[in-house]
Amino acid sequence: MVTQTGRPAMRSPGRPPIRREVGRAFWLKVAEGLSSEEAGIAVGVSQAVGSRWFREGGGMPPFSLAPSSGRYLSFAEREEISLLWAKGHGPRGIARIIGRSPSTVSRELRRNAATRGGKLDYRASVAQWKAELVARRPKTAKLVENERLHDYVQQRLSGEVCRRDGTPVGPAAIPWTGRNKPYRRDRRWATAWSPEQISHRLKIDFPDDESMRISHEAIYQSLFIQGRGALKRELVTCLRTGRALREPRVRSRNKPQGHVTADVVLSERPAEAADRAIPGHWEGDLIIGTGRSAIGTLVERSSRSTLLVHLPRLEGWSENPSVKNGPSLGGYGAIAMNAALTASMTMLPEQLRRTLTWDRGKELSGHALFTLETGTKVYFADPHSPWQRPTNENTNGLLRQYFPKGTDLSRWPAEDLEAVALALNNRPRKALDWRTPAEVFEEQLRSLQQHGVASTG
Repeated sequence: MVTQTGRPAMRSPGRPPIRREVGRAFWLKVAEGLSSEEAGIAVGVSQAVGSRWFREGGGMPPFSLAPSSGRYLSFAEREEISLLWAKGHGPRGIARIIGRSPSTVSRELRRNAATRGGKLDYRASVAQWKAELVARRPKTAKLVENERLHDYVQQRLSGEVCRRDGTPVGPAAIPWTGRNKPYRRDRRWATAWSPEQISHRLKIDFPDDESMRISHEAIYQSLFIQGRGALKRELVTCLRTGRALREPRVRSRNKPQGHVTADVVLSERPAEAADRAIPGHWEGDLIIGTGRSAIGTLVERSSRSTLLVHLPRLEGWSENPSVKNGPSLGGYGAIAMNAALTASMTMLPEQLRRTLTWDRGKELSGHALFTLETGTKVYFADPHSPWQRPTNENTNGLLRQYFPKGTDLSRWPAEDLEAVALALNNRPRKALDWRTPAEVFEEQLRSLQQHGVASTG
């Protein structure tokens, strides 16, 4: 049959797979907002098949969704060729009818014909399967070929979070089951640079080595799409969301409180805090765990540097009955919150603690005393407006990778919180031209010191 078809015998993998056009239509339906089951039904396959395609693709299409070029025969054209060939039309007659070159039709009838039974038998489905099989261009993933690049990416993605003395910290790793992110369960603490951070930081760390380059999308595909073989699928737990599939994020809305006065609303905040040009303006919030446990988060708007405030439970928690209007023993009542925030902020130079923007939680109802003790003026965002504290909201999302919802946050000592903050501050940021918050914050400190020396002289 080699002399007749012009190519070696092709081993059949069994039933021809679903055509590329159907797969492309499926992913376009998903892009329109349909669920995987609804998209499967819309393109003529079962709900189970649609769900399997979505799962195997990690929530992202494994091929380009751009329409195929008119240079190649489509399945509809192959069906027409099959019908005309069965009616006795020759290659030239078929070519005139479908508007193709006679050599294209002749080559199609010879190369992509079915060969079972010892003779050429042209069928559109078999021809389409053969054409797609030959058109594949198997390419080894760059992370497979370049071991050095692979190790760099994997270390920044899944490296351990350690204290300053090198001791690893965090909960024990939970076996990954292949399902979506673990809800209300611990997650392993990892350095967890995002693929975009890794991709851009390569240009800084290896400016003259073109082999150390990879796009963030290639890293995502290695994580999400089965069969790429470069990175293990369980490393998706090292991404910020920890999701095994791509899906829209859901944002919570803050509830307003009534203790905010007119002089501390966001509209009264100095204009210099809005443009991020001058350092020393902070955003803050709490991340909440089970049993009224919490961790305070502070983020400097200019450098994106993060401070984590340790809020241990007070003596008598879960032992003494709660008292109405009595002190909060959970660790983030107004008194405990003021003390912890004051301790954290007073470690900074006075020029780097100008303002603090908080949400409307009652934990900072004693803001007047906090301002008196630290010199940091407090302002409160508008109700239902988390975008007015964008840096802090983004950082809280990053911190949820280390402190998931539904876990006890009071069990982590201050040293462990410092280790997590250190890991976060040493991740490159797009907004900082891929420098780290620690590098930018260090520059701010040096600038303040030089300014102080100059003014003293």
